[in-house]
Amino acid sequence: MSSTQSSSIFERVQNIVVKQLGVDIKQVTKKASFVDLGADSLDTVELVMAIEDEFSIDISEEDAQKIRNLDEAINLIKAKMI
Repeated sequence: MSSTQSSSIFERVQNIVVKQLGVDIKQVTKKASFVDLGADSLDTVELVMAIEDEFSIDISEEDAQKIRNLDEAINLIKAKMI
């Protein structure tokens, strides 16, 4: 996967987080945890659902529980898109 594709995935996930959590885009970095951005468990479920819709992938409950920040979400998306 090229770095252009990686940055595109980052930007798409970043936009989902901004929209779902109502936070400033500058706060949404690869290492920022969803909890630090104000997400509760329901918000996290909604983020996973939005990511599934955006990328047309299925994320298992087990995988969803492992996603704590953008970097982990991006890595999971990349793995699912191969």
